[in-house]
Amino acid sequence: MEHPQILEREDAAHVTLAPVFVPQLHVPQLQVPQTQAKLALVLPTLHEAGNIQAVLQRVRSSLDPLGIPYEVIVVDDDSQDGTAEIVHAISESDPRVRLLVRRNARGLGGAVVHGWERSEAEIVGVIDADLQHPPELLPQLWKAIESGADLALASRYAAPGGLRDWNPVRRGLSRLAIWLTQPLQKPEIRVQDPMTGFFLVRRVCIRDITIETHGFKILLEILVRGEVRSAVEIPFSFGQRKAGASKAGIKEGLDYIFLLGRLWRHTRVPWRTAQTARNHLNH
Repeated sequence: MEHPQILEREDAAHVTLAPVFVPQLHVPQLQVPQTQAKLALVLPTLHEAGNIQAVLQRVRSSLDPLGIPYEVIVVDDDSQDGTAEIVHAISESDPRVRLLVRRNARGLGGAVVHGWERSEAEIVGVIDADLQHPPELLPQLWKAIESGADLALASRYAAPGGLRDWNPVRRGLSRLAIWLTQPLQKPEIRVQDPMTGFFLVRRVCIRDITIETHGFKILLEILVRGEVRSAVEIPFSFGQRKAGASKAGIKEGLDYIFLLGRLWRHTRVPWRTAQTARNHLNH
């Protein structure tokens, strides 16, 4: 239905209009649907040719029934193993799948930020491309955001989630890494798995922070430095990699230590400012 055009005439003041009878009609109020928020889900990849087709299929199968506008952004760190070619072929038939290739750059955190910065979606997220994160959890994460949460994360430590087939040493290191985050997290939104790489967050909560691109645990930085006021954890059991090799190593461990140091300094600044103010008042 076309809307009538309203034309303004400069000589309208010189026109005499006859009175017109307008009947009083009952016009029911219509519910105007609100604009649906858009989701941008980033898949950072490096040598994931063996997994990428399956994970993209499962991601789209999980998101399609929701009826929401979304885009899946694959950010590939120039794998040169066929990953980019597979994604490009899929994007030819589904424009919601986008491919971004970074050259002369490495790192999960940097890839995620690279993808988020190239989208205008109100909700942004990340999921691994190795199928250790089940895409079938996406509807539950989206429901949590839709219900008002600022952040929804897939949690290995929220019951009945778990770490399947992890050896005791790896489990111990994971729990130690999480224990070290406890003094940094805000008490009102402290989560059990701040190290997960599978989550959705409102862009407004991170618009005023610069996320460190050299690390790989960006959720912790968002929790500490972002404007997140509510978080929901959805439990899941961490799966096994289907193909390819893990990217974790000594460098990632060092990056994590540097991240903890940087975030510790960030949390200490407000404390020192408050302490200085109290000292001035006492004197």
